[in-house]
Amino acid sequence: MRAETFLDVIGSEFYTGVPDSQLKALCDCLTDRYGTDGEHHIIGANEGNCAALAAGYHLATGRIPVVYLQNSGQGNIINPAASLLSDQVYAIPVIFVVGWRGEPGVGDEPQHIYQGKVTLQLLEDMDISSFVLEPGVTETDLRAAMDDFRQRLECGKSVAFVVRKGALAYDKGTEYSNPYTLRREEIIEHILKVSGGDVVVATTGKTGRELFEIRERNGESHETDFLTVGSMGHSSSIALGIALNTPEKKVWCIDGDGAVLMHMGAMAVLGSCRPGNLIHIVINNGAHESVGGMPTAAGEMELAGVAAACGYPYTVSVASFRELDRELEAAAGRGALTFIEVKAAIGARDDLGRPTSTPAENKSSLMKYLHP
Repeated sequence: MRAETFLDVIGSEFYTGVPDSQLKALCDCLTDRYGTDGEHHIIGANEGNCAALAAGYHLATGRIPVVYLQNSGQGNIINPAASLLSDQVYAIPVIFVVGWRGEPGVGDEPQHIYQGKVTLQLLEDMDISSFVLEPGVTETDLRAAMDDFRQRLECGKSVAFVVRKGALAYDKGTEYSNPYTLRREEIIEHILKVSGGDVVVATTGKTGRELFEIRERNGESHETDFLTVGSMGHSSSIALGIALNTPEKKVWCIDGDGAVLMHMGAMAVLGSCRPGNLIHIVINNGAHESVGGMPTAAGEMELAGVAAACGYPYTVSVASFRELDRELEAAAGRGALTFIEVKAAIGARDDLGRPTSTPAENKSSLMKYLHP
């Protein structure tokens, strides 16, 4: 089905969400139709943030909003769905559009498999009726589903379209870019030249994939690395837990701007704990690149200033390899919690692979390194 048709049938005037590769056609169509100016379309920090934003829209207008998300984000909407939107509380109707990663019988990455199994059950448990949008569904089918949904929406209940792979299409596509030149994979290479045998925690998405391939290319062990698959936004907290409990080891967290935004409160906790052996590096390309490149709010933010306000003793933002190398060397010998934002271009190699080890193997090898 064309994404344009899908939007026209739903008929909403306000959309907010966190981008998903399964919903790229929808996201590109929304960006072309509305931009991201806030009047009709806002890219949120996390899915719960979007659900609350949608609630505010409904309170102000009486109209029905749409929240789009990958099914991995269902956990973030459970609290607002159960305690804010529910017809047993405020009865605020929302249309959710959920990208179905890890659908049973469809191959996917390990972090999506269990989530895919419970996607429909989680919606049912939250009393959110669902309609599975699959390739080949007709406009007539979709209109019939919306007619059924409207009865529930009028009663203050939420509903969901669960989108299978390839169910939505959009011809135009959208290319996203920024003015920066540093490539993330090269940035990671520079980090690893300084980190040596220290612990490295990498955020979800292409960052971990590139870290794994650099180690393979250099013939290096993966035993010091933790690749955060799924759990977007939690890498810095994982790194904090490791740093506090292995004070004799230096810990480097390689984070992303979308991940930092998703759970920014973690920075306040880091700043209050101030582990002297943790270096928090955020590669900021202002985009949700791993799921299509849609912009994040971080492209307009001073992340180093946010970190300083959270209590990080040393913060800096760099945009060249000369600056980066100088700051990495200084951080390695500083002995104080450090925050380095690296302004980066959008883009990755077309032939970028995926880790050949399992998450369980990654966990085991790191724990053996930490506890020989």
